[in-house]
This record gives sequence, structure tokens and C-alpha cells, in this order.
Amino acid sequence: MKTAILFGGSGYIGQFLLKDLMAKQVFEQFIIFDLKDFNRDDQILHSNKLHFIQGDVRQPIQLDEFNFSSDSWIFNLAAIHREPGHEEHEYFETNLKGAQHINDFAEQHQINNIFFTSSIAPYGKSREKKVEDSPLNPATPYGISKAKAEKIHQEWLANNKNRRLIIARPSVIYGPGDPGNVYRMIKTLSKGTFIIPGKGDIIKAYGYIYGLIDSINFTMHQNKPLIIYNYTENNLLTLNEMTVEVKKFMQIKKPTLSLPIPILVLIASMLQLLSKVLGKTTDIHPVRVKKAGFPTHIEPAYLKENNFQFNYEFADSLKHWKSVKASDFHL
Repeated sequence: MKTAILFGGSGYIGQFLLKDLMAKQVFEQFIIFDLKDFNRDDQILHSNKLHFIQGDVRQPIQLDEFNFSSDSWIFNLAAIHREPGHEEHEYFETNLKGAQHINDFAEQHQINNIFFTSSIAPYGKSREKKVEDSPLNPATPYGISKAKAEKIHQEWLANNKNRRLIIARPSVIYGPGDPGNVYRMIKTLSKGTFIIPGKGDIIKAYGYIYGLIDSINFTMHQNKPLIIYNYTENNLLTLNEMTVEVKKFMQIKKPTLSLPIPILVLIASMLQLLSKVLGKTTDIHPVRVKKAGFPTHIEPAYLKENNFQFNYEFADSLKHWKSVKASDFHL
């Protein structure tokens, strides 16, 4: 039976991808394999074609109760990614063991298609623009584990000429219902508490969730054994330009302060210390402040060269987002 198996499918990308795949009616059944259940907030998810299996990709995968055809698709979305936030070994246990166990599962059931969501983290820290052919130079446990997971899946691909592997390297993904970096920026801008790190003239690569889903469909329909592609929006804005667009869209009149990065790091360190003394937690961390002030200029060269239609420039994505979930903007 032609099946879409989403490992880590209860996460943000997985839930959008699942709804899209179900709406297109290409697959006969759908399996979400994750440690946590998913949000059934949409009528399309109340289907007898959809199965949830609570499982851990760090362990060998057993789904013997299902029958799979060779043209089924495996989506490896499972990952530990928040940095800082985990012990070093945790990134490798999930990202490397998960990739190998998914390979073993595909081999066992003779499934020929894997889609893997990697990351831009394997490119490492650089002020230069990065494209898919740029050397990988990961500098964090997360980035190193993702780069190695890519290689693990490529080893699976090399063992059979009938196999297909797509590796997506998404940038920061944002959109409806996501509490990530872009939404945090929107909320703090609305409160007048957002501080631009440094001059704000850097590019921090971003991608709208609906655009990412479009790119997944686009690459799945290309008949190539191996595709590796970056996902960012085309014509990326600088951090300053993003704040201008948000303030214009939200009609925010409050001024936005900018401070040198060393001062912001010092403030973040003091807040971390204070939170520990008070027995509380805070998302403001010196490591995240440093990351926020460093460019991630990633270009989606593969998609551009293959005439992918980018539909969501930043201003357009805000309008679309509000049309989908206006409550996110009731701040």
C-alpha cells in the first residue's frame, strides 16, 4: 500500500506536511511515528487512513502490522534541534541513530523513497553566502549530527539504483501557530521591547512554512535520485528591513532600539544568572544572542535554477499568515 510515513510527524513541519499530503490524496495511508501525539485540530485529520504510532527513532523501528509498497515515502523529520537546550550526546543519539534506524526500516520494507529535513546548521558559521555546493563546516553538536545524518542517508541511497533521496536544508521556518524566532520578533516589536542586535544590516535566513511545503512537493515530483536543496525565501531581507515590514503590517509606532552585541550578551548573561538565583527559567541566553547577531546568508540556488515558484516574500507571508490564523496577531 502506498504510504506516507512521517517520523517526527507531530512537530511543526510534520503537521503542515501531513495536511497537505492528505489533501492531495496521493497516498493510501498515513502513519505518524513520534514520541508525542499530534494535534487533530483539522477535520481532514479525522480519517481512518491516518494512524498514530508512539515510538522513538532512537530504537529499532517495528511497524510490521502495516503493508508498504516500494513507492511509499518516508519523511525523516525527527530531530533534537534547540541550541542550547540539550546535552551534546542527545543530538547524536536522536539525529544519527534515528537516521540509521530509518534506513534499516526502509531496507526491511523495501521502500525506495526518503525525504530528510536536515538544516542550514551543517554550513557552520560564516559571513559568506552559502549555496548547496558550499563546503560543510558544522561547529555545533546539532550541525555536526545533521551533516553526519545526511551521509548516513546517502549511504542507503548508494546501495540501490531504484532509490530516491531528497535532503532539504531549511532555514528558520515560521508561520501560523509557530512560537519560533520570527514570531518572537513580531511579539516583542508589538510590545516595543525588541532590540536589534548590532547594526541590523545582516541577513538571517528564513522560510515560510507554506513555501517549504511547496518545495517538498516540487522536489518529490522531480525524477532525480538525489536532490539536496536549501529552503529559504527568495530575496531575503536584512533584519532591519524585516522589522520595518512587521511594523508597517502591524501599524506599530513604537521606536525600535539597537544595541551592540557585546552589551546584549552581557545583559543576557546577567538575566541568566538572575533567573538561576530566583529559580526561574528564561529564553534569553548569551548563546542565542550571539547567534541572533551573526548572519546566516543562505541562498536557495537549486530551487532557483530549477524554476521553483517562490510565492511568499516576507510582506506577502505576513498577509497570508494573518488570513490563515488571525489570532496570532491579537497581541
